[in-house]
Amino acid sequence: MSAEVDPQRSRPRPLGPRHEGINVLRALAMDAVQKANSGHPGMPMGMAEIAEVLWQRHLRHNPANPEWFNRDRFVLSNGHGSMLLYSLLHLTGYDLPLQQLQRFRQLHSRTPGHPEYGITPGVETTTGPLGQGIANGVGMAIAEKVLAAQFNRPGCEIIDHHTYVFLGDGCLMEGISHEACSLAGTLGLGKLIVFYDDNGISIDGHVAGWFTDDTPRRFASYGWHVVPNVEGHDSDAIDNAIRAAKSVTDKPSLLCCKTVIAKGSPNKAGTHDAHGSPLGDQEIAATREALGWQYGPFEIPAHIYELWDARQAGAIYESAWREKLAAYAATHTQSSRELERRMRGELPDDFAENARRLMARTHAKAATVATRKASQEAIEGMAPSLPELIGGSADLAGSNLTLWSGSRAITSKSGGNYLYYGVREFGMAAIMNGLALHGGFIPYGGTFLTFSDYCRNALRMAALMRIRSIFVFTHDSIGLGEDGPTHQPVEHVATLRLIPNMEVWRPCDTLETVVAWTAAIEREEGPTSLVLSRQNVSFQNRDPAAIGNIRRGGYVLVEPDVEPRAVIIATGSEVGLAVEARKRLADEGIPVRVVSMPSTTVFDRQDADYRALVLPMELPAVAVEAGVTDIWRKYVGRRGGVIGLDRFGESAPASDLMKYFEFVPERVVDAVKSVI
Repeated sequence: MSAEVDPQRSRPRPLGPRHEGINVLRALAMDAVQKANSGHPGMPMGMAEIAEVLWQRHLRHNPANPEWFNRDRFVLSNGHGSMLLYSLLHLTGYDLPLQQLQRFRQLHSRTPGHPEYGITPGVETTTGPLGQGIANGVGMAIAEKVLAAQFNRPGCEIIDHHTYVFLGDGCLMEGISHEACSLAGTLGLGKLIVFYDDNGISIDGHVAGWFTDDTPRRFASYGWHVVPNVEGHDSDAIDNAIRAAKSVTDKPSLLCCKTVIAKGSPNKAGTHDAHGSPLGDQEIAATREALGWQYGPFEIPAHIYELWDARQAGAIYESAWREKLAAYAATHTQSSRELERRMRGELPDDFAENARRLMARTHAKAATVATRKASQEAIEGMAPSLPELIGGSADLAGSNLTLWSGSRAITSKSGGNYLYYGVREFGMAAIMNGLALHGGFIPYGGTFLTFSDYCRNALRMAALMRIRSIFVFTHDSIGLGEDGPTHQPVEHVATLRLIPNMEVWRPCDTLETVVAWTAAIEREEGPTSLVLSRQNVSFQNRDPAAIGNIRRGGYVLVEPDVEPRAVIIATGSEVGLAVEARKRLADEGIPVRVVSMPSTTVFDRQDADYRALVLPMELPAVAVEAGVTDIWRKYVGRRGGVIGLDRFGESAPASDLMKYFEFVPERVVDAVKSVI
């Protein structure tokens, strides 16, 4: 039964237990925000009916097993309304005690200010930076679609779940929502259902002053199924809209729900005052009276817990699916084993051996090619035995070289293993995160390094969530040449290295590239950025010990026959420059060690003894990289020198630029002489 509403739509009349089941969400939100003295009560109060209908009537999940693979995914893209999600998780039976809701936004609680993946059971992704949640949801829906195409068999749909997303005006104003939702429509993601909380309010007030888009027509133009003007406080209207959305299987759905922010608050409903601030004790008391909520702060009677408890239903959902999985295994044994492996996130048993063989072949070939080409060859060598690899590029496949011979495009009509993202760098990175979060895939996606700026916050979220997304960034320096300073990255590698838990590799040749790809695929606890050259780089000969140490991020590439007087540290395409300078110094009787540093982030994690062995404090050092210099000071110290580029580039052929900016052996030789 739906609630009757007065003309201001702010004071629903109590209509029994179901009404209390809705209002408990409002009460918990306003109580937790008040206790924390910070937070966003308005959205949870305004979306209470929508949440209740979805979670009570449609969402298939199991609170006792948040990792059940075929669960529906729920994403709170408007993550500032986190108390709505925490209340839902607590009430339905997840391992989130009431005490944690009472510690909302407090140090080391499991209820941080915005939902965080890995902190709170049942939270599918970290949200709060607006727009990224919907993009993650698109990635999850793509994952479901592709896995279903790979593993479902006639009469046995073992992969079959929906992705539900809540979002608000802020998400829709962020450009990433256009990137992701446009692609979602093109791909026909029929299992993606999005609820738009259309309350007309953001932090600064009524959005009519800055957001007048015709959202239904916008999404219709993307190819979405749109249900406009859903009364967001009418439970039956919401239910009917969800059922209509689920019946459309060839398009994603947008349900435009008209709501009142802070519904139930007599004086703050419908105003921006309730968006991001506590209601205050007096207004909370008035709201309790208006709602007919007779219970104290954080008081939840047993009958409301009984109404919400989803553990029994969840167990039934999962049990039925596991029976289906057992039947599937009986008739499709090999596919079942492969699916189970991928659900566990384990690499194939032979991956390490295959990687070792690829390294041996690469070493024997000793090819002089661009590291972007070396990257493509690494993918070609690894992908046939890694069906979980799902690739893509932001309209630069022919430049990033992210395609391989087995790449098959993902379309609205078919699965595949490669996404043509179009010119959508930020959307690509956030969709990749959704693919990784869903499980069953290791996503990689490419663009030019200079456009990593467009991806920045999604890179940060991948690192924060500790998920395995692999970002392929090519055209890594002024060495790309004629496209000029708009496309020549200078500060970008350094800023990637500054992101906590982002592993960054800038390999110098084919062998280091294979090692970097192997490390990225094997890394389970965070993302990797592969930084690759456009121009050819020379293969470097190494002894077996050096080959074994590449995985440590920095290692001795060349050691003189006598005690070295200095160290040259280089990375990527500048390693060849360092090696040439060493030869010239040797001709002058100055023995020098060359250290290749493909990954400063990995090298910095090595034990102190190893780092001191590679870079002894007593040896003066010069670092060489075609980028900003500051990051290298910690390796060369105050006595050392850094050859880099602390300005923007120029438009010219690469060879001319290297001479103009003095990335030449003579300059390295002079720098070494100046420090010894």
